[in-house]
Amino acid sequence: MHGRIIKGIAGFYYVNTKEYGVIECKAKGIFRNRNVKPLVGDEVEIELLDADKKEGSITEICERRSELIRPAVANVDQAMVIFATKEPDPNLNLLDRFLIMMSKQKVDTIICFNKTDLGTKEDIELLKKTYEKCGYHLFFFSAIADESFEQLRALLKGKTTVLAGPSGVGKSTVMNLMSPLADMITGSVSEKIKRGKHTTRHSELFCLEEDTYLMDTPGFSTLYINEIDKYELKQYFWEFQEYEQDCRFNGCLHKNEPGCAVKAALERHEIHSGRYENYLQMITELEQQKKY
Repeated sequence: MHGRIIKGIAGFYYVNTKEYGVIECKAKGIFRNRNVKPLVGDEVEIELLDADKKEGSITEICERRSELIRPAVANVDQAMVIFATKEPDPNLNLLDRFLIMMSKQKVDTIICFNKTDLGTKEDIELLKKTYEKCGYHLFFFSAIADESFEQLRALLKGKTTVLAGPSGVGKSTVMNLMSPLADMITGSVSEKIKRGKHTTRHSELFCLEEDTYLMDTPGFSTLYINEIDKYELKQYFWEFQEYEQDCRFNGCLHKNEPGCAVKAALERHEIHSGRYENYLQMITELEQQKKY
């Protein structure tokens, strides 16, 4: 019997099937011997062990179209990352790290800024200026006041989208609006520290309509990019690419090299200074880790 893993908790995998609905499964020991772990989003073959109790066993994992390391999910077509315009203030360094991770894994990303009702017009314009040249689809909304979710649904139609972002940005609220059956517990933002309470504990896949899936994932507060080489990093800052062919030196890191066309574009305000500062911070991290 064929199905798709929609949730995995403590060694149990919940597989959605056409014939019996959701079946609780364990994976056969052969996968452990092969050092292969089933992932949420996997297409699988299962053996039905008890139809009344809806229990089964995963016998085969079908070939994956894609596999993400963090979040650990399979068969994703695109990512939708959500940050808040305010409360909490957007951590753009964290956002840039997520964009790099998705770019490295060749996953298209939609950047969403929620809580536009809390941000000023200047806040929103600054975010637009920062990311409009970076090659990502930008979407601004308020999960509690906006009625533009049909536009967002159109971006998701016919795809499996992983929903990600820090805690407290309204991720679970968006999940509930997209799929009321998700019945997520939405958390409030701590008034004291303006950070979100973790409300999503595991990755879970929800069907919005035929061939359209949205996968909710736990919130994150830190992301490491230590698997990237320092010479590789610049290729994930897409706005650099139109300039770097004019750099004086091949392999220019756009730091202190003379004749750097990227730094010249920065001085002309054609590259956003915040993005460039995040690039410098990350490349410094990568250089320092090589020393240890």
